[in-house]
Parts: sequence; structure tokens; C-alpha cells
Amino acid sequence: MRDTRFIPAPAPLRLDQVAELVGAKLERGDPAAVIRGAAPLEAAREGDLTFLDNPKYVRHLAATQATACLCQPRYSERVPAHVAVMESADPYRAYSLYLATAYPAMLRPAGVYGSAEPLLQGTIHPEARLEEDVRVETGAIVGARAEIGRGTVIAAGAVVGEAVAVGRFCFVGSHASLQHALIGNRVIIHPGARIGQDGFGFAMGSGGHMKIAQIGRVIIQDDVEIGANTTIDRGANRDTVVGEGTKIDNQVQIGHNVEIGRHCIIVAQVGISGSVRIGDFVAIGGQAGINGHIQIGDGARIVGASVVHGSVPAGARWGGLLAKPVNEWVREMGALRRLAKRGGAD
Repeated sequence: MRDTRFIPAPAPLRLDQVAELVGAKLERGDPAAVIRGAAPLEAAREGDLTFLDNPKYVRHLAATQATACLCQPRYSERVPAHVAVMESADPYRAYSLYLATAYPAMLRPAGVYGSAEPLLQGTIHPEARLEEDVRVETGAIVGARAEIGRGTVIAAGAVVGEAVAVGRFCFVGSHASLQHALIGNRVIIHPGARIGQDGFGFAMGSGGHMKIAQIGRVIIQDDVEIGANTTIDRGANRDTVVGEGTKIDNQVQIGHNVEIGRHCIIVAQVGISGSVRIGDFVAIGGQAGINGHIQIGDGARIVGASVVHGSVPAGARWGGLLAKPVNEWVREMGALRRLAKRGGAD
């Protein structure tokens, strides 16, 4: 990874410095050897730091040309002799610590999309309130009574709607739009995200479907990250809330009145229906669908591509794809329950 067109080259560090930085044990290798970057096992060259965390990639270990490899002690003997061994109980986290130090600008999207220096080129309503060091790029719009905190970047083409509040040191990506939303500090919103639009609420009837006014807000707490083209609907009659430190991938749909706890992980293409309550430290795999008006307990894990119809206890791990005609599905589930109670097939 030597192309510095988009990503500046990091400052060189000696192996002993890297080991101290990431909390790893330099089991083998020259402490004075220099690390100049990072790369995956199969692409790493001399001067690169690499890591092995997933057993699926052990096959690349023998051929790696990296200067040093972060790995668990059980893999140390399999690392080629020319590669320094840095032992860690959590190699991926150690590797991430190195990346955070070597490429600090890449932790903040402003490092990709442009300078974070103050700039006011967008359309800013005279009733909007901006603290110092705010950057509003070309084509961005900041509405009346909006508030934007110090050090925040509003990228080109983004829209911060009327009365929206955005905290300090945030990033709102290109063509993202914010309505009826209160955003905390250090929040990253990637390009194209839509936050605070109407929830999907209609009173259905034989004569047509009456639109229900959505009178809630969206509350995004500190240190949340929201992926590109993700949509978060505002509440219908109470707030939609995303808790502190939660990370949401690209193309996720979050319905009205959903409450998501702290430090959750929600992977791409998850759909969360309205009025779901999700506890803290929950992980939901890609393409899972969550039925409305249920609860998912603290620390629960939902396997990717699962369909969750009922509430999930704290700490549980659920999975399975059950989508089919409803009557058929209900009959099958009833038969399986009866079979389970009998202790197996006759």
C-alpha cells in the first residue's frame, strides 16, 4: 500500500516502538527493524506490518513478505523465518491501534474528502448558529435555527435542516440530509445518509390509507458512526434514538420509534422495523430483518440474513431464515414445537 495519492505515508517506527504502542510481545525479530506501513498477509511487502486473526487466512502466512506479523502465540511457529513475530491475544485490535497512530487522518472522513480547515462556502441561513472552526463546503445548506458545533465539517451538498443541532467535531458527508435531529459530539455520518425523514406511518382503510403525522425526533448520541445511504426515520410519537458509540454500516434501514442502545454493531442491509428496542452491545449481522415492536436484550447476537419475529433474551444468539407463506410457516413451527416436546421423532 505505497500509493500516497489519497493516503499519506506514515512516519517510520521501529519494531520495538510498534510493540510498545500496541501492547504486543516482540517474540522474534530485530527491534530496530523499521515499519513503514501496513498491509494484509498476501499483499504485504518489506517494511509492512501485517496480522493474522482469522484461521481462514493461515494459508497466506507462509508466503507473506511482511517485515512483521501480529498473531496469537499458537501461530508463532508458522510465521516464516524472515518475518518478525509480534504476539498478541487480540492481533486485530493491536493492528487497529497501529493504524490509528500511523494514519490518524483516516479515522475522520474529512481526511478523505478535504481539509478540515474552516471554510464557509455553502448556503447558511442568517438565523443558523455556528461555533468557531466549522467547515461548510460548496453546495451544502444549513437551515434556519440550525446549530453546528466547533470543529464540525458539513461536506459538499449536505443538508442540515431547520433547527437541527449537530455537536462538536462531527462529520456530515456529501449529500447527507438531516431533519428533526439532534446529533451528539464526534458523530460520523457518511455520504448519502438520510436522518430524520418521515417514518412509514399510515392508517390503512378500504377507502385509502391516511398518512399519520410523524411528530418525534431522531436523537444520535456521542461517538456514533452511520454508514453511507443508511436511513433513520424520525419517531412517530416518540423519539428514534441511537445510543452512544453504536456503529451502523451502509444501507441500513431504521424505522420510527426504534431505540438502539450503546455500542451496538449493525451490519449492512439490516432492516429494523418500527418501535423495536435494542439493548447495549448488541450485534446484528448483515441483511437481518427485525420485526416491529419487539425487544432485543443486552449483548444479544443476531446471525446475518436472519429474520427475527419475537423478542430476543439478553446474551442470546439467534439465527435462521424463516420467510415463507405465513400459514405454512405457522403450521411448521407448531409441528416442530410438538416434536421437540416429545424429545425427537417417533
